[in-house]
Amino acid sequence: MNHFFAYIARMRFINRWALMRNSYTENIQEHSHQVAALAHALAVIRNTYFGGQIDAGQVAVTALYHDACEILTGDLPTPIKYYNPSIRDAYKQVESVACDKLINMLPEEMRSTYDEILQPVDPDVEELVKAADKLSAYIKCLEELKAGNTEFRRAAEQTAAALDQFGLPELDYFRKHFMDSFKLTLDEME
Repeated sequence: MNHFFAYIARMRFINRWALMRNSYTENIQEHSHQVAALAHALAVIRNTYFGGQIDAGQVAVTALYHDACEILTGDLPTPIKYYNPSIRDAYKQVESVACDKLINMLPEEMRSTYDEILQPVDPDVEELVKAADKLSAYIKCLEELKAGNTEFRRAAEQTAAALDQFGLPELDYFRKHFMDSFKLTLDEME
């Protein structure tokens, strides 16, 4: 029996933002879908406006699975994960072991394909997925603030500053042309 996809289906049970009071919960399955859509958009923007030639489909699939290992590890909050280099490096090792365990739940013939998805080696793909992941976090902050949850004010400031540090023209383009819509209500978008 191969359990990989049954484990993937359990992504909906792992909640994010555990240290914060949330107006609505977000699980890693929902988050991964949003990151995939955002990463795909960043890849398309790179290819369309900035001369890129990245496989937008590969970027989207990698983003879709980017937190899959958290099925086994849980979602370690960012302030803990990046508290110091020792914790960060140890957690990367834990994630790698978890990814290997997931990959080994597949038939032998499929493992190399999913290994490249769960543990990408292309730095451009990884960069766009990381940018989309941070963008998704910022969108969550904006939605919480829009709902009146001021608990996310500092997280929004820190996440916006982190987005500024990426220096990616496609990310800047997305923020300039698409970000303000996330601050609006449905009626205001009409």
